[in-house]
Amino acid sequence: MSDRDREQLDPTAPDPDAVRVSYPRDDVALVTLNRPRRLNAMNQALIEGVYAACDEIDAQPMLRAAIITGAGRGFCAGADLGGYGDVAHTRDVGHVQRTFAVQQRITGLIPRLQGLKVPVIAAVNGPAAGGGFALVLGSDIRIAAASASFNVAFVRIGISACDIGTSWLLPRIVGAARAHELMLTGRIFDSAEAERIGLVTSVVPDAGLLDAALAKADQIRANSPFGVFMTKEVMWSALEIGSYQAAVDLENRTQVLASMTADAGEAMRAFLEKRDPQFRNQ
Repeated sequence: MSDRDREQLDPTAPDPDAVRVSYPRDDVALVTLNRPRRLNAMNQALIEGVYAACDEIDAQPMLRAAIITGAGRGFCAGADLGGYGDVAHTRDVGHVQRTFAVQQRITGLIPRLQGLKVPVIAAVNGPAAGGGFALVLGSDIRIAAASASFNVAFVRIGISACDIGTSWLLPRIVGAARAHELMLTGRIFDSAEAERIGLVTSVVPDAGLLDAALAKADQIRANSPFGVFMTKEVMWSALEIGSYQAAVDLENRTQVLASMTADAGEAMRAFLEKRDPQFRNQ
């Protein structure tokens, strides 16, 4: 019996192929959630696979962007209700402690994605529910295939809709009124509505989703690596800053740092010489 067959019978079984990392461009990583027979539902193997993918991306300073998508007909169906598995070093603790460790490990994915130096583009290729929806919210840019759908699924399985950062992220992306309605009902909504309310920036035909994500990555690659990194870091921090002045103070320091890089000088020269800049992340 193959590892995939064992995984189908036991969703908690180890699966080193639950997440795949490939490189459609030399400097762009593609992270594919790879449990298509379970709509890429979150279990221990998938969560650890995303963490490992983040580590792999961080270890390559010349990468410029990352795309996250799902294999098969779905992006991510959320938690695997067939079972998660154990977090490392928790087999000898109590049930509450084990459950809490799982909760912390899953929720830690969002700040891990946001902490990457490169922007993360969610290419939502089908249903994104619950924890999968949270992965979409935690990405820097969100593009949907026409067949994509979304819902805050937690409330529909008897628990709170406020999970994995959804109660913080969703209101900041679509506004409090819309977020509250989506969280309280848990209803499924389609890609057209997702674009209308500002959850995703664009909707494209299913067959063109990866091309659209790569085109967005190309637009990012036209900018300096450090400038993009500083933009990503400060734009997320600005959502948590309580005053205009505090945001400006952070921006000022960021601008001075970025202006002192060799790439900033190269960008200026390229602009004056009417050519594409050659960035070296220096």
